[in-house]
Parts: sequence; C-alpha cells; structure tokens
Amino acid sequence: MDTVTRRRFLELSGVLGSGTFAAACSASSHHPAAIGATSSTLGSPTVTKAQLGAAAQHTPLPATAGVLVLVTLYGGNDGLNTVIPYADTAYQDARPDLAYTDKEVLDLGDGLGFNPAMTGLHQMWQKKQCAVVRGVGYPVPNHSHFVSMDIWQTASPAEPSGSGWLGRWLDAQPDDQTRALKAISVGSTLPPLLGGTKTAGSSLPLGQFDLPKGVFGTGFQDLGKPASAEAAMTAYAARDITDLFTVARTFTPALQTADKVSQAAQTPSALARQLDIVASCINASVPTRVYSVSLGGFDSHAAEKGSLSQLWADVDKAVVDFQNAVSAGPHGKDVVTVIYSEFGRRVKGNANQGTDHGTAGPVIVVGEPVAGGFYGEQPSLTNLDNGDLKFTTDFRSVYATVLEKVLGTDPAQILGQAFPPMAFV
Repeated sequence: MDTVTRRRFLELSGVLGSGTFAAACSASSHHPAAIGATSSTLGSPTVTKAQLGAAAQHTPLPATAGVLVLVTLYGGNDGLNTVIPYADTAYQDARPDLAYTDKEVLDLGDGLGFNPAMTGLHQMWQKKQCAVVRGVGYPVPNHSHFVSMDIWQTASPAEPSGSGWLGRWLDAQPDDQTRALKAISVGSTLPPLLGGTKTAGSSLPLGQFDLPKGVFGTGFQDLGKPASAEAAMTAYAARDITDLFTVARTFTPALQTADKVSQAAQTPSALARQLDIVASCINASVPTRVYSVSLGGFDSHAAEKGSLSQLWADVDKAVVDFQNAVSAGPHGKDVVTVIYSEFGRRVKGNANQGTDHGTAGPVIVVGEPVAGGFYGEQPSLTNLDNGDLKFTTDFRSVYATVLEKVLGTDPAQILGQAFPPMAFV
C-alpha cells in the first residue's frame, strides 16, 4: 500500500485516537480543552491474548520490578461506612439509620473499624499488609462525579491537563516495543489516567478479541509499518497498529489461564474477573508495571447500608483472592494495590436512608510491600465545610509515594511539583 493510500486509510478509518477519545469522553472532563488535546494526540491500542505471551517470553517483568494495581470505585464510595468512626458520637448522631455500632464493625483500633463485609481485608490489616490513608481529597473539592474523577485521574485539581498522571509516567518510559504494554486497563475502554501526551496505555477486553488472519491480517499489519514523509498524527496511528499486534501476541497465555481460573471458581463479580486476569498476567511475568481495574455502583443516595455492604463484600473477596494469587507467584513481594473513589459522602444521612455527594474519604492500600496501619489525620465530624469533611491528606501525596516507591520514578516530574511522601510502602 503506498504512502498516500495508507495515510488516507488511517485518517478515514477512525484509528486516530479513537480509544483514548472514547475513554476521555466517558469521563466528561472538567477541562473540555484537555479532553480535546488528549483525544487528538493519542491512539489507544486494544490488546489480546497472544501479545502478552510473547512479551512475557522475550521481555519478562524483572524479578524486583514494582507493580501498581489501581482499583477505581466509581460513584463516590461512602468512606464513613467503609472505615467507620464507630466511637464518635457525632457519627452516630448524624446517621441514625445508617450507623454501625462497635459490636458490628471489624475493629481497627483508634475508634475505627472496617465495614462488616470486609473480613478478608481485615485479616490483611492484622497481618500488617493493609494501610488506610485517612481524609484523602484535594483543595476546592467538586461534587460532580465526572469532574472529581477527572481531577483524580489527571492529578490536576486547579488547571487544565491534557494527560493522566500515569499517562505522563508512561510518556517518560523508553520508546520501544514494550511501552504499549507498560500500562494496561482491563476492560473495553481506556481511562484518562493512562493517557499521556506522546503515548497511551492499552486496553485489554474481558471477552475474546482476535486479530484478522491470512492475507487480510498481513495487509492490516502492514499498515503499521513506518513510512517517510507522513504527518505526525498518521505516524502515531500507524504505531498504534503495530502496538495492537504486539499486545495481542503478548497476553494470550495469561488470559487463557485467567479464563480457566474464573470458570473453575465461577467468579461472580466483574471486579473479580478483572483481577483474575491481572493476577495471571503478573504471575506470567508480563512486562506490565501498571494495571487499572474498576467497579461501579457506589452512588448510594438511597437504601445504602445493604447495597454498600454487598459492594464491599465483592471488593473484599476480589482483592483478597487476587492478593493470594500473586503472593503464590514470582512477583508477590512487588505488587501494591490501591483502592480509591472520586469522593466520599456527606456526614449526615439523607431522608432516603442513603448519603449524598461529599468530599474526602479513605484510600486503602494492600500488598506484601505495604507497611500496614493508619496514615494521615482522621477528619473531624464536627468541624465541617458546609456539611462536608475537610480533607487532611492531598491525594497527590498518595500518588507521589507509589510513583517513587513502586514505580521508581521522580514524582515531581510527573505531578509537576513535590508532595510529601508517605510511609505506607
């Protein structure tokens, strides 16, 4: 295919930036210009089973390389009924229909306890492999799901950003055939947090995805070959096609293993299926350093107590099963999992036995490298900002810690300035 025809095909086929654009639009950025910048400069390859196997064989994950797993809880998790201040009378007074008593919680000390559904995480707490970072938020908080999540994913509360915080980390990685594999989102879309200005992470669908074979497959792969005298955008699109085949060859063995594990265990939740895949990839030494998984449903405006408990039962089992799986593999001592949401809920319950959008909340960090315990100051339930908790820990301090301690990079270069690191890793 000559250069002109190839360029025209790439421009008209929607290859240019389509994956990142779809993911970015789903986040409905608080900086519309930022989304436009991201979608116009990046493409997001979709990865399949074959690519991961090849990468694991040819460029396996080094034995001591840190691996970061981000678990995003969409909807605004109620932190006060997750890490419960059961001993605070202000908590009991503000939530007569929703509050847990000291006899119901899983005690953590300091008058705090886990939700009763979090039995596995409580055992990890007792083994000093679970940390709770308290009062995590950012200045001038926003109650919009979309805006707040965009702030968390770009790590830019005050000004526009055309990239995600881990996308910027990815931009700084060597530009070679493995860069497309360094950051993976399990699912059909790529979250903005993995979009950089020069490149992007890859999305790994839960279902089957087979690249074309035969003559058509060869022709499609030829579209990824570099050509002289073509625009930068076309070159990016072409490289996405090459990345697509690279990732497809890499992930096949790990995904086949994950499928067998999920079928044997009759894995019930979407999060568990995602983490089964991540565990299989890590144990197969796929050279991915960052994984992103997610679970929705945390927007608990009504009848919260039962629904939130069920959600945390799913999270608890999925995360603990994942931790057990990687602990048995070659990289168990290098994996850190961070669980977060876009905001917490208001202190006072509403009239529907639920809670409304709030601000600060806890971030939970688990793994063998984790120094378990409490970090950050517990927010006051009486000294409030118009009914909301005042944050005590900037979320960028959490990011700075994992960037330095897990990914081995200078956090100031990624976050734009220095933030106080924490000692949970």
